[in-house]
Amino acid sequence: MESHGKEISFTGAFGDRLAASLELPPGRPHAYALFAHCFTCSKDVFAAKRISRALAGQGIAVLRFDFTGLGHSDGEFANTNFSSNVGDLVGAADFLREQYEAPRILIGHSLGGAAVLMAAARVPEAAAVATIGAPSDPAHVAHLLIDARQTLAEKGEAAVEIGGRTFRIRQQFLDDIAAQPMQDAIAGLRRALLVFHAPLDSVVSIDSAAHIFQAAKHPKSFVSLDDADHLLSRRADAFYVANVLAAWSGRYIAADDAGAESVPEDGAVVVSENGNGRFGQDITAGPHLLQADEPAAMGGRNAGLTPYQLLSAALGACTTMTMRLYADRKKWPLEHAAVTVRHDKVHAVDCAECEQRDAKIDTFDREIRLTGGLDEAQRRRLLEIAEKCPVHRTLHSEVRVNTRLADD
Repeated sequence: MESHGKEISFTGAFGDRLAASLELPPGRPHAYALFAHCFTCSKDVFAAKRISRALAGQGIAVLRFDFTGLGHSDGEFANTNFSSNVGDLVGAADFLREQYEAPRILIGHSLGGAAVLMAAARVPEAAAVATIGAPSDPAHVAHLLIDARQTLAEKGEAAVEIGGRTFRIRQQFLDDIAAQPMQDAIAGLRRALLVFHAPLDSVVSIDSAAHIFQAAKHPKSFVSLDDADHLLSRRADAFYVANVLAAWSGRYIAADDAGAESVPEDGAVVVSENGNGRFGQDITAGPHLLQADEPAAMGGRNAGLTPYQLLSAALGACTTMTMRLYADRKKWPLEHAAVTVRHDKVHAVDCAECEQRDAKIDTFDREIRLTGGLDEAQRRRLLEIAEKCPVHRTLHSEVRVNTRLADD
């Protein structure tokens, strides 16, 4: 049985009606994905249509849509910019969440790839992100507007020809792409990432793929598209991307499903293996996702904090929060607080409470740095307050851990 498309619409970032196609598999979808097309393209560009249909054939429903002012969507393209594209993507995710199911996979082609990297933080259900020929900086598209720069500077608007079509661009578009914190977004992605790129891509250099890959944290993967062109105009290249993407994302969707079913609503933290090496773990607390691992020397892949680093982080965070609460209440001029925590196990030969002379005790060395116009008495008092943070007290109190097997 083949997939089938459903024409729908939803509201974009500016309140305009955006035209979309939802490609549905013959049976119940394993997951929903959201596809962002290339700059000035449409939802029906060959790559978007072919990849969406191929994914649907493997059980993944895909929503692709025309950004504001493009294709069959309403709105004025000249009013849009990269930020509004991200807003359109979030609007599409909201629509899927309300009408079907939130997208678990975000896919972006070319500038659409940069957009999904930025939008991922605003789609908490997304477990996997894939980019195809994406620039590492949205300002990459500025080279398309070189001939219009003087007109843009003088008149604030210019007509430019891109791909044989004429578009009106305003100066605010250039200002917006120049202000995007792309590297921070990639470094803080906290989703599984798959980077597709062709080494001979003449539109977006393979260097962009390297920058994205290097900035991202694990789990991350790179797939070379060999001699494919930027638009994946060959049918075989589009289907190759779809097949690899379906196989790759299945791992993270399955892992995320297992965790999602067990996430309670009472503020508990869920930790589950993510398959990234022997010790890789996903840590979920509500909409927040962290990763834990062991260093390579211990058999891990160093893809996340170690358990003791997480414990040290809890102590450090609690310390700065407690000092901040106290300083604000006292209206003291504490501008910034930072804590460095180091954990170690030391021999307890001088420990009067240790029954065995060769026993070891855990030590946390905590160095506090305070900046601001604090006098010496205030600094000493904040040091005393640091000793009273709740996590510090927990570490010094009698702790009981109750453990049981969960029901199947």
